[in-house]
Amino acid sequence: MTNQIKAHILLLIATFLVAGSFIASQKLSGVIDPISLTLCRFVFASIILAPLIFVNGKYRNKVLSTLPRGMIIGFFYSLYFIGLFKALESTTALNTGTLFTLVPLLTAVFAIFLLKQKFGLLQFITYLVGIIGTCIVIFKGNLELFLKFELNEGDIIFLFAIISMSLYSISTKFVHKKGDELIVLVFTTLLSGIIWMSIALLVMDIPLQWGKISGDLVYYMLYLIIGATILTVYLYQQASINLGPKKVMAYVYINPACIALLAFIIHGELIGIKVLIGILISSLATIILLSKD
Repeated sequence: MTNQIKAHILLLIATFLVAGSFIASQKLSGVIDPISLTLCRFVFASIILAPLIFVNGKYRNKVLSTLPRGMIIGFFYSLYFIGLFKALESTTALNTGTLFTLVPLLTAVFAIFLLKQKFGLLQFITYLVGIIGTCIVIFKGNLELFLKFELNEGDIIFLFAIISMSLYSISTKFVHKKGDELIVLVFTTLLSGIIWMSIALLVMDIPLQWGKISGDLVYYMLYLIIGATILTVYLYQQASINLGPKKVMAYVYINPACIALLAFIIHGELIGIKVLIGILISSLATIILLSKD
């Protein structure tokens, strides 16, 4: 099995883990401030990884040299979450979901300038098809709902957030050096996330309130810490190094399909025919993008 095939398998796993995080996050929604929730994820994910890093001399010796690059990756990763949560104060999840479909296209544009990658007309058309397919899923095929979509202040903030998400993907490839230990890069990314999210918490005067996460909520939090933070950061960074950020971000278009599938498996929620058409369109766009160099 080639490294590229392994990377695609890792990306599929990561995509389903991210889809599961939407379900887990919904359960935790409103319990504590989202920025505090994200900081909690970073802190406990770092605590879990710390013994693995510091017991191994090879990993331990690379922490300080890797940290500056981890700070760059973690900055864009954290800025995305800060922008998302700030945007949701004045916009809707529907609007942010719609704008998030721009991430693959923006990533491709940045890749032209920063990674010297090519970007053809067919790819541009495919990105547009992916956006259309994903929007059909998001709006459940309701044209009237789509026509009511308009940008507001929160949407402008989220546009900067998705630029950060694109730069996060680019930076994992851009700052990677031969001989890097990926697990150390993941650890330093999480450490830097703690720093950046702590600054945001202090500036916005947000209380921690981690004590409110109790009972069954602990299990959902553990999923976010292990499945949606440690594993996904590792899997995405591994895939970005082997495949490049454009192909990694192409998987964004099948996120709604994975969420719909998990919702059907876990809650028995049926998928409407219009949504199914949207899933097929966005999945086709992903396949085409992955087939291009």
